[in-house]
Amino acid sequence: MRAYRWTGLLAISTLIISTSAFGGDKGGKVADLVKDAKVTAEQAIKTAGENVPGTVVEAELEKKHGKTVWEVEVFGADGSVTEVHIDAATGNVIDTEVKKGEKKKDKKGK
Repeated sequence: MRAYRWTGLLAISTLIISTSAFGGDKGGKVADLVKDAKVTAEQAIKTAGENVPGTVVEAELEKKHGKTVWEVEVFGADGSVTEVHIDAATGNVIDTEVKKGEKKKDKKGK
């Protein structure tokens, strides 16, 4: 069961939202996104984990596809990163996208 991972990830995703909301709100856009979201970060992380195998590494609330969506990144066993876009109002998966050519680099760019 992956429940132990979600608790830590929920804290991380909450931090991402909090940091964005208070560290440069971009004209109140973040507050509008949070207001539109009926699905919590924890629910979005759970949904992403059920749809794409791997470890959730990030969850971020964004405006995409003309909707407020949770963009959840899942790191797969093969080293790929898949973005799962989840409708923040309904909890439905909108789409998934494998981020191609993205490799982890050290600070020197290697």
